[in-house]
Amino acid sequence: MSRIEQIIDELEDYVESCKYQTFSTSNVVVNKEEILELLSELRENVPDEIRQYQKIISNQEAILSEAKTQANSIVKEANKMTEQLVDEHEIMQKAYATANKLVDDANTQANSILDQAHNEANHIRSSAIQYTDDMLKSIQTIMSHSMDGAKSRFDQFMSSMQSNFDTITQNRNELSGEVAKEYDDIDV
Repeated sequence: MSRIEQIIDELEDYVESCKYQTFSTSNVVVNKEEILELLSELRENVPDEIRQYQKIISNQEAILSEAKTQANSIVKEANKMTEQLVDEHEIMQKAYATANKLVDDANTQANSILDQAHNEANHIRSSAIQYTDDMLKSIQTIMSHSMDGAKSRFDQFMSSMQSNFDTITQNRNELSGEVAKEYDDIDV
């Protein structure tokens, strides 16, 4: 079990152990310092991988910009070489072939860099979404357990209240019968 899961379990146990707010069956009173301490510890234990993903996502524009700059640099270099080789016909044909190959290679390399950057960004985005969904699922489970526990305790409370109410009603009815009997005895 990871430390994050342990902290979530501690949060759930803590919420379960809190006392209900006066006149409420769903609100509990929590110690702010304890909750903040558990949340702080949870935040500290977020995997480094998520932090790396966030860093890569925030640097996505820089990665793409660098890839475009490299591609432009390669294209410029290819154009320079083309200009230098234009002097003679035979050399010119070789220059065009070389330049075209360099441009194609540069475009292929630039596209590869861009594709890789997009793939990494999509993978990071998917991982971040999955992590967030897992955290929300854990919180949803905690809340569901808390609500089920609260409902069970409320149902037990209502059952106890009904039993007491029934006993009081029965006692009053018995008392009413005794009082009426005494009046009948006095009148006679």
